[in-house]
Amino acid sequence: MKSPILTALKLIAATVLYFVCFSVISGVLLASTAPRPGPEDAGSVLFALLAISFINAAVLAYIILRSRWSGWKLIVSLFLVSFGVNTFMPQIETAVFVTNLPPGMLPRLFLAGAIMSAVFVPLAVLIFGQARSRIEETPASATLLMPATAWIAKLSFIAIAYVIVYFTFGYFIAWQSGAVRAYYGGHDSGSFIPQMISQLQTQPSLFLLQLGRGLLWAALAIPVIKMMKGKWWEAGLAVALLFGVVMTSQLLLPNPLMPPAVRMAHLVETSTSNFLFGWLVVLTLCARANWRTPSTVR
Repeated sequence: MKSPILTALKLIAATVLYFVCFSVISGVLLASTAPRPGPEDAGSVLFALLAISFINAAVLAYIILRSRWSGWKLIVSLFLVSFGVNTFMPQIETAVFVTNLPPGMLPRLFLAGAIMSAVFVPLAVLIFGQARSRIEETPASATLLMPATAWIAKLSFIAIAYVIVYFTFGYFIAWQSGAVRAYYGGHDSGSFIPQMISQLQTQPSLFLLQLGRGLLWAALAIPVIKMMKGKWWEAGLAVALLFGVVMTSQLLLPNPLMPPAVRMAHLVETSTSNFLFGWLVVLTLCARANWRTPSTVR
């Protein structure tokens, strides 16, 4: 029982650390630009921040404890993944869709996210005992070793699949909410195909943007796949949790710029679509690859 108890205590410590780091960094960088929530939201903000802190700490703990990497290699890789999932990918959409941001808030959001990952990730790696580089790391699996043509085919499929997943879940979940349509000033054409045709006519660049985001999601998944021990599904679970749980957990936090109904609609939409897409990315990249457990790698 000693090991599970010790791991639980480390997880509590990492959760508290995330909570403190998030509170301090957000308070310093965002307090002057972001609208303050009212006193009636104080309790929900506290609960949401605790939930976000636990979710981020737990997912990162799972990846750290199941990683074959350690030391600076692990820290740098997780920093890039954490910043990408928590900040870069969601704030791309903020820059495109949210037009009522206070002046200077968007760059501060990126800066706050970068500092948050730069502070939390190394300390989390230290807490879970992987800060010291091991001389003999667990041998890597042979997966992701494929010719350039296979990479091109798989990445193209992932990018197109993301566009399909993004617009399908966006229409059938988020866009069915009147609050969402009112918030973005849009309308419902009545069914999926006419809506997509209308979207393509009015905002063709949005499809290109999501193609690019699909490739960026794949880029974030690759180091996670390479670092994870065990079977392919462990990497699949890690990527799905990062995409569908960690990234969307921020929508739990009350946001004065986004009405609760809109925020909850996007939470359901993105958590389900990104979780499934995370599995799809790993399945695609690992399909027909020679995935072998470390014990069989020579």
